[in-house]
Amino acid sequence: MNKKLMVLCMSSMILGGCIPSPKKQTEAITVEENPNMMYMLVGSYATPEEEGIKVYNFDEQNGNSQYISGIKGISNPSFLIPSADGERIYAVGEDSGKSSTANAIKFDKEQKKLTLLNSQPTDGGAPCYITLSPSEKFVLTANYIGGSITVFPLDKDGKLKSETRLISFTGNSLDKERQTQPHLHCIEFTPDHKYLLASDLGTDQIHVFPVSENVTDGVSHSLLNESEEFNIKVESGSGPRHICFHPNQKFAYLINEISGKVIAFSYDKGKLNAIQYIEADTVGAKGSGDIHISPDGKFLYASNRLKADGIAIFSINQEEGTLTKTGYQLTGIHPRNFIISRNGRYLLVACRDSNSIQVFERDSQTGLLKDTGKTIKTNKPVCLKFTF
Repeated sequence: MNKKLMVLCMSSMILGGCIPSPKKQTEAITVEENPNMMYMLVGSYATPEEEGIKVYNFDEQNGNSQYISGIKGISNPSFLIPSADGERIYAVGEDSGKSSTANAIKFDKEQKKLTLLNSQPTDGGAPCYITLSPSEKFVLTANYIGGSITVFPLDKDGKLKSETRLISFTGNSLDKERQTQPHLHCIEFTPDHKYLLASDLGTDQIHVFPVSENVTDGVSHSLLNESEEFNIKVESGSGPRHICFHPNQKFAYLINEISGKVIAFSYDKGKLNAIQYIEADTVGAKGSGDIHISPDGKFLYASNRLKADGIAIFSINQEEGTLTKTGYQLTGIHPRNFIISRNGRYLLVACRDSNSIQVFERDSQTGLLKDTGKTIKTNKPVCLKFTF
């Protein structure tokens, strides 16, 4: 075959589609196509007319992200939690009165589409945290105003049932402006799945409930053993907010919103024993927020708002569980929740009042953060979660 004929044949193959064209740069690379890709879910303060929940692709190797979907119709879906398979998302509707809700959402990964399954009232004001039980047969919300927990059973399709259980608390504490009543801020199951911990900012306590799911004919009828509830008291005026566990499950760490201190605890069978108090907020801002540990268990991070907005960085003594402050990273305005990629390379911060999500690269040896400049612009982001 001469050269002229060969060129003509090659041209015909390309025009006929025999040689596939590369993927357009604007097309979203899916999680299924790239093992380094994760879905990032973003909850925010929003009106029902806005996309209050958004989904992005996030590549944990290079820190790049791309918007792929969103959903309207929910008022203030500020905090959310995905199911283990990522096919369902549960979100609060953080309104202050009777319009406050919990919401079940379907995530169709093939169509990249979010669909509201149903909503139910929480009967408690300003739900600011939501979680799934270990069996994923219940959803629970922490209701800030009035201080309560709402327990929702789920049906076989993952919808919220209307037969709810409201667990209310009483009491107050030292701060006469912010601790006149209970304020539930976080509910977390312990890693052994045997207890639920509820952080009460208003009474300076962690309420502890043994978990005992009553199952009949494959249906769960109860979750928390309320008769065996006990409380763990912290320093007056602390304002317990969020809690996290070390990967070794021997230690837990609580960020306190009002005092700005992190409390390090040893953990064993539902018992938390304080071993250290250390400041994350050193300027008296009284706005500490979220807390997380790097996947390797070597560093702890805590967000602070209202003054010197940023992330406090601590190294963790692996044997004793104690903390040493090693750095501080300034962020955008009002950093709320943040998240660390599963490989530990990136830390992303929801900066509510900067209308942005900042992407920081982590130094795995020092724990320090470096702003990558790969900022995601989005309205009033509050909560970030990864799913796959």
